[in-house]
Amino acid sequence: MFNKDRWTEILEALNANKVRTFLTAFGVFWGITILVLLLALTNGLRNGVTADFGDFATNSMFMWTRGTSKPYKGLPKSRRFNYKFDDVAAIKAEIPELKYVSPRNQLGGYNGANNVIRGTKTGAFQIYGDYPEFIKQKPMDILQGRFISYSDIDARRKICVIGPDVVKGLYNKREDVIGSYIKINGVNFMVVGTFKITNSQGDSEEEANTIFIPFSTFNQAFNYGDRVGWMAITASDQISITDVKERIFALMRNRHTIHPEDVRAIGHFDLSKEFGKVNGLFDILSVVGYFVGALVLMSGIIGISNIMLIVVKERTKEIGVRRALGATPWTIKGQILQESLILTILSGMVGISFAALVIWIMNTILDSVGPVENFANPSVSMQVVFTALIILVVSGLLAGLIPANSATKMKPVDALRIE
Repeated sequence: MFNKDRWTEILEALNANKVRTFLTAFGVFWGITILVLLLALTNGLRNGVTADFGDFATNSMFMWTRGTSKPYKGLPKSRRFNYKFDDVAAIKAEIPELKYVSPRNQLGGYNGANNVIRGTKTGAFQIYGDYPEFIKQKPMDILQGRFISYSDIDARRKICVIGPDVVKGLYNKREDVIGSYIKINGVNFMVVGTFKITNSQGDSEEEANTIFIPFSTFNQAFNYGDRVGWMAITASDQISITDVKERIFALMRNRHTIHPEDVRAIGHFDLSKEFGKVNGLFDILSVVGYFVGALVLMSGIIGISNIMLIVVKERTKEIGVRRALGATPWTIKGQILQESLILTILSGMVGISFAALVIWIMNTILDSVGPVENFANPSVSMQVVFTALIILVVSGLLAGLIPANSATKMKPVDALRIE
């Protein structure tokens, strides 16, 4: 139990050799600082990398077609096939766990660049036929105007939404964009909006060179019929697309007469799975951070334990006098443990405060210089702080345990004889 006399004794003991006390405390200070900073830097990397995925990554995938790898029901191997618009309706009807199923078609990219013309200016851009819900799957900021609507889909309006590099390539500065016309593969489209991708999972420069038009207009204008090039599929909240994707594949194999064991015919990219891999990597880095920080902290704890052994040896005669006057072993042991605990906690709290200051400085610098690729908002949660406090308390008790036991093993008579 702490009382005024006990506090006075502890402070006098710590002040008896200030240099020794400072050097001993510095080991714990440095260990807890390294621990907190390692975890903050790991979180900064996690925040930066996962921010690039955006909301789309947590439960979504892309799905496209490839050549079959097995003959089936008289159909040959290496057969090519295409998704149809009816496939989209079938997926929505058969897989109720899905939130969005967006059919997509594309000009440009792997199909070859396509010229877009406005007056005397020409550019090669990515052209996508999309549905309105794609903006909920791929977060983007509408800088001017609007995105595609269902009325555009129903009426097959020749409208488009263009990226920032399209604006730079086809328009002069301060020139009005909304309401103007561009020509895509010889077809005129009116610009109704401009956008900027907020979180990029791919080539950000390529995405800035993108033009979105209504899916129905795309298929009609460029003679795609009811063909669907690929799909962006998002599962409902709290459901991972990884858990339902095999049912989607099985449905598509059945509808397109593909061998049930043909895993090559349907290509896909599971962003949810990739997101899980990234999170798993950073979980491992967090464990490494705890491990390295704990090792550094352990060296400080060993230093405190060694110093407390020296202190006990220096105060052997004092301990003998107190034992002779009736002090119990637990009283002596309690004082040694309290001195060790206070030294550990004080130095550890200063270390946590110093680490918090460094983290604040890092965030201030990041705010001033702007976004840094793959690194954002280094921080630690209150759970980490409480964990560090628990580590400090346990470490302080362990550091004082051996010296405390040593202090109580000696008999009072033997202690009084020591010069």
